[in-house]
Parts: sequence; structure tokens; C-alpha cells
Amino acid sequence: MKKYKGTIPQFNLRKIKTDFPKAKITSSADGYHYMRQFYLDDIDVFESFFLLMLNNSNNTIGYAKISQGGITGTLVDIRIVAKYCVDSLATACILGHNHPSGKREPSNADKSITKKLKDGLALLDIKVLDHLILTSDNGYYSFADESEPSL
Repeated sequence: MKKYKGTIPQFNLRKIKTDFPKAKITSSADGYHYMRQFYLDDIDVFESFFLLMLNNSNNTIGYAKISQGGITGTLVDIRIVAKYCVDSLATACILGHNHPSGKREPSNADKSITKKLKDGLALLDIKVLDHLILTSDNGYYSFADESEPSL
């Protein structure tokens, strides 16, 4: 084995304590109300994508802000989502992002990323239970409730 100068880092999950209480998520409404806490007064300014990680009993075990974009979109890297799910030992997750425009219906890009995340996480035995689109008027769209084919 050839060795090089320098060392490699050890990777670990860095957890930050929050004020968000643990909760059991039993419906899209529960998921919406829980995820709504992550958005401050910028819900109608920037599009942001969050991940809510759950255990086998659908109890919350953590969350992560995956990305923040501009007014009309944000990028989601499937590998980053998978990393957080694996590091937290999640068996399920709920995806969520906002539409600053107030439009609740998913775009083709929303449907595409949902399918990619569902298929990719399924390889790791992690279920995508729902993908919620939140708006500033306290409304939301649930892929699960609407029986979206991508979920």
C-alpha cells in the first residue's frame, strides 16, 4: 500500500440542540404543522427544502435544511438527503419545501425530485412518507394525500 503525506478526517454527525419537541407524525397535517416551525418570515421570499427524519414509529428524530435557493427554486442533492437519513438512522422521512409564489400545486421539477428521492432512499430501506409544499397562507399540498404517482 502506498502512503501519502497528510492525514484523513474522521466524519461524524454533528447534532445541534433545538427547541423543537419530539412528536409522532400520523398525518400530512401533523407533518405540515411540524415543518411549518422551520420557516420564519422568509417563507414567501426564498424557496427552502427541509428533511424531517423519523424512526420506525413515525416519531421525529431530527431535521435538516437541505438547501435554500431563490424566489423560484432551490437545488436538492439526493446524496445529501441520503447522508442525513443514514447518519440519523432514520427508517422514514418527510420532504418539505415552500413555494414563495403561494402556488400549492407541484411543478414537474417537484414531481421529478420526489421520485428520485423515493427511489434512491428505497435502496437504503428508507421510506419517503410524504412531500409537502408549504405556502405563506398556512396552506399546503401533500403528495401522499393527493396520491401523486411520484410518491
